[in-house]
Amino acid sequence: MTIAQTPTPAPTGGPAPKIGFVSLGCPKALTDSELILTQLRAEGYETSKTFNGADLVIVNTCGFIDDAVKESLDTNGEALAENGKVIVTGCLGARTGQDGGNLIRGVHPKVLAVTGPHATQEVMDAVHIHVPKPHDPFVDLVPEARGVAGIKLTPRHYAYLKISEGCNHRCSFCIIPSMRGDLVSRPIGEVLTEAKALFESGVKELLVISQDTSAYGVDVKYRTGFWDGKPVKAKMYDLVEQLGALAREHGAWVRLHYVYPYPHVDEIVPLMAQGLILPYLDVPFQHAHPDMLKRMKRPANGERNLERLLKWREMCPEIVVRSTFIAGFPGETQEEFDYLLDFLREAKIDRAGCFAYSPIEGAPANELPGALPDAVREERRAQFMAVAEQVSIAKLQSRVGATMQVLIDSAPALGRKGGVGRSYADAPEIDGTVRLLPPQKASKTLKVGEFTKAKIVAVEGHDLIGMPI
Repeated sequence: MTIAQTPTPAPTGGPAPKIGFVSLGCPKALTDSELILTQLRAEGYETSKTFNGADLVIVNTCGFIDDAVKESLDTNGEALAENGKVIVTGCLGARTGQDGGNLIRGVHPKVLAVTGPHATQEVMDAVHIHVPKPHDPFVDLVPEARGVAGIKLTPRHYAYLKISEGCNHRCSFCIIPSMRGDLVSRPIGEVLTEAKALFESGVKELLVISQDTSAYGVDVKYRTGFWDGKPVKAKMYDLVEQLGALAREHGAWVRLHYVYPYPHVDEIVPLMAQGLILPYLDVPFQHAHPDMLKRMKRPANGERNLERLLKWREMCPEIVVRSTFIAGFPGETQEEFDYLLDFLREAKIDRAGCFAYSPIEGAPANELPGALPDAVREERRAQFMAVAEQVSIAKLQSRVGATMQVLIDSAPALGRKGGVGRSYADAPEIDGTVRLLPPQKASKTLKVGEFTKAKIVAVEGHDLIGMPI
């Protein structure tokens, strides 16, 4: 959960209305929140750190898995109890209840308005009705905005860059297309302009996100746009190449997330070997057995995935791959599960997460035969994570003695007592960290948002221990 806390200037007239804001869910939802907050601040609204201190509360919800739905509904209830004036947006806002009506309104009928995801204007229209805007928008005058990139809810040294909305796949376990729609790629010039503004504001790590990063530009048939006076195609390779060139100018990193293993991803890996972007891919494999992937309606098969991984490592030996998987999907046999474990060991996935399959209302997978008992699903998830941990720790142990570049996330007292950072192998919040020991040299300082070299001296759990040098 992210509660928006943006700095606010002193009001020039009467007190500006205050909006409470809670952002739940994934980084894609976070970027939606950033757009809404930027518009709120451009129109003169301030933000409140508490529900009861606000004139109105906006809750950006997640509606994908049961735990996320519960958290979103509980947060809405808390905001209603403490404030009474609540606008709900996000993925859960697009879901229907069992009676066919809006799920949110069915549980919390007193909310003022409900919208789906990626609905900045609809949210602002609702805000204007209940808390009139202080003045016309002047985005350039928002003191905490990062130029045309607007307000960001991440630390100043890293930011998410969403390149598209929606997804063209219809995976049987997923309802995201019903909430976020089909793929809509942002114009490439717009994306690169935002990236440049973020780098110029001091961002040292740009995390590229979408529902399907590999499919960027498919919906517009890779239409040619313009950037810096030059034609550039709206295509994954061209976008990544330009982002890498921008990052190099600013001594920054570019990290790719949600990359489906299509054949054209092979073209991206040489850019990693050249150091233009980080040798890191977040690839949602979900399973490995071909029959399971067909039942999931995934756009790839297991055998080719393994071949592709081996090819990537030939082209760029330093590449790190993180992925997510589902255990206990309807109809999964013990043989198919064992096949998945064998894939995990052979593929040597650096960072792997696993969900026990959970039925989601509206997902086609609910109608598949062979539903497994909850206990079996959880047992398989636990078995998967035990193997994943063995693979991951072996990978980490191989880094002991190496010198790595580390981006510093935390360094109290200029790092005199050490700090916490991340290597190229670690995305924020989902991977491990590099725990930095106090520097041996008194003159050595550590600053948040800057890079340092560190010699890896040990492994502790999923984290590395490093000595700054």
